[in-house]
Amino acid sequence: MNIKRLINEAKKARNRAYSPYSKYKVGAAVLTKGGNIYSGCNVENASFGITCCAERVAIFKAVSEGEKDIKAIAVVTGGKLTSVCGACRQVIAEFGKDVKIIMANVKGDKKVTTIAKLLPDAFKLKR
Repeated sequence: MNIKRLINEAKKARNRAYSPYSKYKVGAAVLTKGGNIYSGCNVENASFGITCCAERVAIFKAVSEGEKDIKAIAVVTGGKLTSVCGACRQVIAEFGKDVKIIMANVKGDKKVTTIAKLLPDAFKLKR
């Protein structure tokens, strides 16, 4: 896995963020097991409850293109390293407990973990 490339794709997506309210731009890039990368940025709304995080945008793009085997996701912010929110953790967990999470910022700092470590008791339906 090329972590640097995934972070760079997330940085590019961050530049496209629509964040007129918080001014907090976030970019994400999902790497699928097939080797494809899908990026996303946060898209805010005056009604904050319907704002969509960059992580979910990237995952939803991958799924809408038929990809459901997610290997990793990089999330890039502008300031200090920021973790993935609870809603995004649950969405990521839907696609496997081994998904790598790469949290990075534009200064070059990064931290790598897994969704299992961030959300050990994810909600799962019995199938």
